[in-house]
Order: sequence, then structure tokens, then C-alpha cells
Amino acid sequence: MIKLEEKYEYNGWPSIARPDLKPPPGWSLELVTAVSRVRHHQLSPDGRTIAFIWDRDDLSDVYTLPVSGGWPQRVSVERERTAYWSDETPQWSPDGQWLAFSMNGHVTVAPAAGGLPRKISDFAGGASGPVWMPDSSGLLLSVERHDCIQLLLTDREGAWPRPLVARPDGDVWEARPSPDGRLVAYTFRPFHDLNRLDIHLVEVATGQIRKLTDTPKVRDWFARWSPDGRFLAFLSQQSGWNELWLVEPDGAGLRQASRLGLDVEEITWSPDGRLLACTLNRSGAVDLALLDVQTGEVADLRAGQGYYSRPNWSPGGNFLTVEYEDPLQPPDLYRVEVPSGQTTQLTFSHLPALVANRLVMPERVSYQSYDGLEIPAFLFRPEKPNGAAVLYPHGGPSAQYVFAWDSFGQYLVAKGYTYLCPNYRGSTGYGVPFEHANYGDWGVGDTQDCLHGARFLRASPGLDSSRLAIFGGSYGGYMVACCLSRDPEYLFACGVDRYGDANLISSWAQCNRRLRLYSEVFLGHPAQNRQMYLDGSPIYQVENVHKPVLILHGLLDDVVPPQASEEWVAALRRAGKTFEYKTYAGEPHGFLKRSTQLDAYGRIERFLDWYLLPGHSHV
Repeated sequence: MIKLEEKYEYNGWPSIARPDLKPPPGWSLELVTAVSRVRHHQLSPDGRTIAFIWDRDDLSDVYTLPVSGGWPQRVSVERERTAYWSDETPQWSPDGQWLAFSMNGHVTVAPAAGGLPRKISDFAGGASGPVWMPDSSGLLLSVERHDCIQLLLTDREGAWPRPLVARPDGDVWEARPSPDGRLVAYTFRPFHDLNRLDIHLVEVATGQIRKLTDTPKVRDWFARWSPDGRFLAFLSQQSGWNELWLVEPDGAGLRQASRLGLDVEEITWSPDGRLLACTLNRSGAVDLALLDVQTGEVADLRAGQGYYSRPNWSPGGNFLTVEYEDPLQPPDLYRVEVPSGQTTQLTFSHLPALVANRLVMPERVSYQSYDGLEIPAFLFRPEKPNGAAVLYPHGGPSAQYVFAWDSFGQYLVAKGYTYLCPNYRGSTGYGVPFEHANYGDWGVGDTQDCLHGARFLRASPGLDSSRLAIFGGSYGGYMVACCLSRDPEYLFACGVDRYGDANLISSWAQCNRRLRLYSEVFLGHPAQNRQMYLDGSPIYQVENVHKPVLILHGLLDDVVPPQASEEWVAALRRAGKTFEYKTYAGEPHGFLKRSTQLDAYGRIERFLDWYLLPGHSHV
């Protein structure tokens, strides 16, 4: 067993602070990390109160807020800090008297009127995903048992559960009871075809299962009941995009309801069942729209260069609550009137000191990769360029850089760095063929997409081609390792790898179950596709790394295990390469504590300034 401890070490001369460089006027890293994220909200059944998650004080606690305005009320007081990209939304009971939410590995219920939250899932080692039954007593929970995700039925008192769907051949997700409570729709992922998702129904009384969709290598998910229970709307990739489909509970009437040629991200029925509020991904701008169920016609409510998410209908259908962010303002909650689209801001996370700074709206650009594939990207042009640039590949890989809040990116742009965020092959939002373009090809075509991003930057006016860096986290950190190891032209002067990977086989063996299966979606099982995993592992080309790299990792990471960085650092040390390596105790995947963020951002800033800005003899 390798014992990992918090440490800092380096090989070769480390980057040191540049006394000639100061933070941009009006900026500091303390300011960058000071915004407390508001997120994951749900509107109460009477439309008067919002429950939401607020990341502050190194916790991710549940709060409530009157829609009419007022001071937030705190519901939980010890909910551990949770990464926003993997958290869940608090759930109101249909009678509005209770809130159910996941907390520290278990499901908790709290009275909406006040009182201590109470854990109700202590009959299992852990549970998540609470969903209320229509009677406001029953609760559906997800548990991991026998190496699969199962669905249990309990109640708000934590009664001994009844297995509702416990199949050994796949995972059960996204439970949604019918309005009368007789049926539960859910998404089923069969283990024999990890590229497939099906919509199933289970009868609560009998446990009988009915398949509504059943197409090999096609994903159907996000089922939502119409208010009268006559239809289920869901998302499907059958058309080559994430489009909206409808089906009746007996399997009849299956049809494609939208033909937009773009990805529908989220859907929710209007109270009268005539409309679906949905979010539409238009090349990284995620707009809010209304879709007529009968005609398929779409009318935009709010559109532009931003990101709308989690629409909730008011009971009267006259307004929606949403979450919104864009590159110029952090996430907040808003009320949007229907049909006018007039908005009222409900929470205010932006800081006056940030508002006073000149933030940059990126522009959409694209460039060709090695095989002619067009790679979309977001380009931030600084007001006062310093001649250097940073290429930032996103994590995932099944994800996308969008018009969203990126405070540290804005800080780098304020320093004068040109900032390019490519959506390399495998990114979502550009259709299924593009999303699947890196299947069986990790570290090959997507690496070339990033290297061609560097060539795009080199050809940009005013940039010094010798002063480019690559910086990324998770799969983006893996892209850093790949680009530094597989680039005979040495296009980048340095790289910054946050909790990335370098050896796909060893990381597959040590990460959590969800991530093992996630890797197998793209690459298959290493027992059958070992060479594919080896070909995707840049640790075997460590001799080719000729530029300095900064490596940062949390020791509680079970997505990309910290052993991944430890292994790559050991290989870099044996090969005599220049690196800096810092680990953080108590940090999972993504750096959640503000103290960690400040330390990590400070190290990244110092590293980039040392190797990219004039006055330093480059390695």
C-alpha cells in the first residue's frame, strides 16, 4: 500500500514569485475565490419558496428563500462541501411540509417550518437521490448494492425499505412517480451495453416492469410525467441530437416531439400540460425556451450569451424560476415571467469589487484539427495583452466549455493572458457524432485537437509563439499530460495539471465504481481492450516531456485517484524532468475549500508568470 501524505516537492529549479509582477488593478485571488455559489434550486409546490444549495463557509448547506424576496433561511448546518457538478437538488414534498436531500452520504428529511434534519437511510451504508411519492409520506431512494444502483421505497420516518427495482444486470437512475403514485418511471443502464439508456416503468404494487424504450447503443433518459399522467416526455439521442420525445405509459404513441437539430438539456411540464419549458444548447449558449407539446414549435423566453438551467414552473404557470450565469456574472436565481420573459433577480452573488472590474465576454471561434475536423472554441481577448496565452481544455471528456462563470479564467485574462477554451472531439453540445468522436481514442485525436489549438494561438496576431501554456483539470489535466508527452514540436512552454491522469489502467483500477464504468463507456473493459488503455496513457512517453509541469491533486480524490499523479511524478523524477508537485489533504476531486483554492491559484499564477512572461530564461 502506497501511503500518500500532503506534501510539496519539486525536481529542477522551481518557479518563484516575480516581484516585478503585481495582480491586475482591482483584482486579487481573494476576490476571485470570494463568490459563494448559489445553485440546485427547487420551487415549493405553492410557488412561494425556493429551496437551494449555497456553497459558503466551506459547506454546501440547504437554504430556503421567499420568491417575493427576503433573507435566506438556513435548513442544514453541517452538510459537507460538495462539488456543484456532482450534487443533487433538495426535494420538496408535494404538500410543501418537508424537504428531503442528500447529506454526507445519506438521505435526510427536514421539516420546512423548522427543526433539525434527520437521517432516514441508516438501514443502508449510504443512500442518495430522494424522490417523494405523491402522498408526501413515501420516499424513493437510490442505494449501491451488489455492485449496482438499486431503487428502494421507504417513508419520511425511515421505515425498513422495500426494494422496488433491484436488478443485477444494470443501474437504476432518475426515478419519477406518476401523478397517481401507481407507477414509477426510471432510467435503466444495462451493463452489457454501457452506451445505452432505456426508459422503464415499474408498478409500485406488484413490482412488474415495463420497457418503454429499448434501442441498442442509444441513450434515452430524463423521463418526466405530464401533469395528467397521460404522457412521459424524455430526451433521446436517436436523431443524432438530444431531442425531446413523447410516449404513453403503455408504450403507445412514441414520437419525436422536437426537431431542432441541437441539444435539449432539461425539460419540465407546464401545470396545464400544454408546454414544456426547456433549455437549449446553441453552441455553448444555453437558452430558456417554451416548446408547444402538440406542434413542436419553440419560442425563446431568454436567449443570448449565457447559461440557463433548472427551470421550475410556478403552480399557476405564470412564471418560472431558473438559475442563470454567464462569463460576466456568477450563478444566481431568477424569476422569469411567462410569456413576456421579463426577469427578476432573486439572489445576488456578484461582488461590487468584481462588478467594478472590466470582465471579458469570450467570442466563439473554430479551427481545423489534424484530420480536418472543425474544433469549436471560446476565445478571451484581454484588454491589455501580455503576448502570452493559455489553452484551457475542459474536464469530462463528455462535457463542454460554455458561456458560464469562470472567475480564475477572468483573472488570467485581466493579467493579459489570451485564454482559449477548446471543445475538443468528445465534447457535448455539437451532436452525437462529435460527442462520440473520441470513443476508443482517448489521448489521440483529442490531444491533436489541443495541439492544433496551440497552432491556432501561434498564428494569432500579437502573441509570442514561444509563450503558450496548457492548463486543465480532470480530463483537462490528462490533456496536459498527453500534450506535453506527445508533441515533437514542443508547442507549449509549460503545463499545469490539476487532478489529471497519466496511466489509464491503474486509474481505472483505483477510482470509484461510477468512474470505472464511465471509462468503459469510451474504452471498453481493460481486460478486452488493454492496448487501447495503454495507447491512451502518456506515462509511457514520459521521456518526451521537455517542458516544466505543475501537478496538483487532492488526497481524497476517488474520481482520478491521487495515485495517478503520484505515479506520473515518480516517472518524471526518474526521467529527470522539471516539475512541481503539491497535494492537498482532505480534498476530493476538484478543490472545494477556499484555502486550497487560494493556495492552488497562487501556485498556478506564479508558475505561469515564471515560465511565460518576459524576463525569464525559458526551459
